[in-house]
Amino acid sequence: MLRVAIVGFGPIGNTHARHYQSHPDCEIVGVCDRDRARADAASKTFHAPAFYSVPEMLAALKPDICDVSTGGYEYSSDHYEPTMQALEACCHVLGEKPISNEIDKAEEMVRAAREKGLCYGINLNHRFTPLARKAKAWVEEGRLGHLLFINMSMWIKNPRETSPWFQIKALHPHTVDIMRYFCGDITAVQCFATRAPGRKIFSTAHFNMEFANGVVGGLTGSYDIERGHPMERCEVAGLDGRFVLDDLFMKLTLYPAGSMETTVISNTPFGDITEKIFDDTFRNRIHTFVNEVRDGVNPEEIDGKAADGLAAQKVLAAAITSIQERTVVSV
Repeated sequence: MLRVAIVGFGPIGNTHARHYQSHPDCEIVGVCDRDRARADAASKTFHAPAFYSVPEMLAALKPDICDVSTGGYEYSSDHYEPTMQALEACCHVLGEKPISNEIDKAEEMVRAAREKGLCYGINLNHRFTPLARKAKAWVEEGRLGHLLFINMSMWIKNPRETSPWFQIKALHPHTVDIMRYFCGDITAVQCFATRAPGRKIFSTAHFNMEFANGVVGGLTGSYDIERGHPMERCEVAGLDGRFVLDDLFMKLTLYPAGSMETTVISNTPFGDITEKIFDDTFRNRIHTFVNEVRDGVNPEEIDGKAADGLAAQKVLAAAITSIQERTVVSV
């Protein structure tokens, strides 16, 4: 039985905790938040002792896994300290995205986990859907043939005004990870951004990308559009066909080249079923990480590892430089 301690109990931390609780091979042994009310509420909900200090919790419990579901400025500034404390305590770590918007700190976290031989994953939950897995299998089976291009888009209404780059840094760890999941490493990026009326931040952006394998791609994202469905779309094309994946979990369509026949796999949402399907992406991601730790998977081979989160942030940092300098930037 794997012992799990969780840091950070906003909505995401509570979601993580529910899915650890549902896994038969782990138990929540401690909950921690510097907001005592949050920690105490989580203690009652998940029947585990509350802590208000990460080092105190780690020293008292010596957990196998530490989940870091903190947030902070640009959704990531509070990840570094508890992650480093957990790695120092020899815990496997699953952290929220973005891994860090400070590249040097992200590199330090990845390096620390590697040096200690620990599993360190990031909640890149959009790749952990049955339809994304099926699409990945089609790519690996050669159903699309030689890959040519990928188009990706994601939008969600988020009125928060923080840094000028908030939309790029906070929304696109997911989209860039999906693009890398299907097409590999990104080597160059060019980005343009705009502000919607009344906004201070760059709330909508478009990226042009070049991949190491010769694939070219485009990504459009926005914090200005009401969510609706689909809110996320991925299209990958090759010489022998293409697929379109709506919302990563709603509908996947394969269009073979030279044929009028298509393959459609669908999760049809009705009412709150859509929210349940998205909630399942967290379950799939967390259960995969627990299984990998349980089974002793090589930390360099886990799915959605911290190095993937770091690679995505480097692409986004290059995109910001591209906007500032109005040029193509190597990653």
